[in-house]
Amino acid sequence: MSNQSQGDDSADTMAKAMKASDDLYNIRDSYFPSNPDDKISRLQSDSDLALKLLDSIPSEQRKLPMQRATYEYLRGKVLDVFPDYRKEAEDHLSKAVKLNPSLADAWLCLGNCIWKKGDLPSAKNCFTLALSKGPNKKILCQLSMLERRMAQGADNQAEIVEESIKHAKEAIMLDVKDGNSWYNLGNAWLTFFFVTGAWDHSKLLQSLKAYQNAEKDESMNSNPDLSFNCATVNKYLENYERALTNFESAASRDPGLNAAEEAHKIVNLLDKLESLLRGQTKTKRLVSLVSSLAAVNLNPSYRRATIDSLSEGLNKQVAIIGKVLFFVKHENVAPLYYLVCDSNHFCYVLSVYGIRDDAIKEGDQLTLVEPNYRNVDFSWKGKFYQFRSVRVDFLEQVLVNGKALSFQQAVRSSIHAQHKP
Repeated sequence: MSNQSQGDDSADTMAKAMKASDDLYNIRDSYFPSNPDDKISRLQSDSDLALKLLDSIPSEQRKLPMQRATYEYLRGKVLDVFPDYRKEAEDHLSKAVKLNPSLADAWLCLGNCIWKKGDLPSAKNCFTLALSKGPNKKILCQLSMLERRMAQGADNQAEIVEESIKHAKEAIMLDVKDGNSWYNLGNAWLTFFFVTGAWDHSKLLQSLKAYQNAEKDESMNSNPDLSFNCATVNKYLENYERALTNFESAASRDPGLNAAEEAHKIVNLLDKLESLLRGQTKTKRLVSLVSSLAAVNLNPSYRRATIDSLSEGLNKQVAIIGKVLFFVKHENVAPLYYLVCDSNHFCYVLSVYGIRDDAIKEGDQLTLVEPNYRNVDFSWKGKFYQFRSVRVDFLEQVLVNGKALSFQQAVRSSIHAQHKP
């Protein structure tokens, strides 16, 4: 066989090995069997085949630095497909970037490998070096993800997450139709919502808009985390029906997620709220409980209103006064739920964010300033849910028995997303 034909065969085998490594990562990102061990087994068998392909390339056909760099890169990439850190993968990827420092994909893989080891600054350095070779949406997304991971526990969380948003936007500028870039931006906005106090709904809406753009890309249909994160945003916006739909979608795509459990928690909560409301709306005890509310003095800056006169959304320069009937125990940490009654004997659900669970008790009289109102009305699997709802996002919106809450009674919600290098 001539040297020319040997070289062609070698190039063909290398191309097959590249495709095998890409297919391997497609399995990692889109195959979610009921038993997670089945996924690991499939990755192991397919990675073994990819490594055999690489081994079949004659050693004399991978002597030149560029050939050797590609070989080392692919070998390291295949070995790094598993969720745990592997030193052997790092060794091969390190060789690849030494042999060919311009190989941006190798820098990206090396950064992901080192990230698994827990060396986040070194991982960031790899991504930065990769970007120095030219703009790249995949690298920008990974850098954005890494920055959100680095923000956890940092003193300047918000500043780091703002950098994450910046890099996520840069990725979208390179390809406005790329669903993964939009998904990454949605995650960045969701994280920003939590690290800045979990009250600014505009950040949640930015996140939801990014996720909706991600869903336009058919390649994202196989990403269960997109559905799960959409559900999380809708849950915090109290779009219960959308949250349930998204959680069920996530559960059907990846049984390993706790999406079905999250949907079950929402249904249990709604059932409890509906039952409590149905039991209270006709009781005679309401008359005596709320008889004193009409005499409560109100800051003249606010117009007194009752729950039935509120408009959908934020009611500015308005205050409502009510009596806490029940604290509603449920399975999630936030928000806190209460059943409240106003002076017209109308009962409604109050959801409270950012306040300690001992700040408001059953029997307390509440003044809610600039209440955010929603009329919940939907059906889920044959059951109808219909109730009035008010949400409170920070303690300045509440007076308890005529007194403002202290800053010691505030708490911050947090979220720790799973970051997958």
